[in-house]
Amino acid sequence: QKLETEIANFQALQKEFQKVVQSRTQLESQLNENEMVSREFDLLKDDATIYKLIGPVLVKQDKVEAVTNVKKRIEFITAEIARLETQMADLESKQEAKKSEV
Repeated sequence: QKLETEIANFQALQKEFQKVVQSRTQLESQLNENEMVSREFDLLKDDATIYKLIGPVLVKQDKVEAVTNVKKRIEFITAEIARLETQMADLESKQEAKKSEV
């Protein structure tokens, strides 16, 4: 009975770990996309026209504002990735502890 409970707890930890890994992968993809946008902005002239897609509509946006938004997004995503990596390390140590118990 106790062994079954421990195995179920271990499997729950594995599932949670997989969710965190999936979230991190998704964030890394978003980070790459935003970094690519940032590099594209570097190639533009200061007076270039930039449009932002909001729903089905393209809205004109100031370059400074667009660059600032992308930089803030990159900072946020980087912080989230760091948080998830800490969570992954915590879950890995919990899994190792459960594995030794089982």
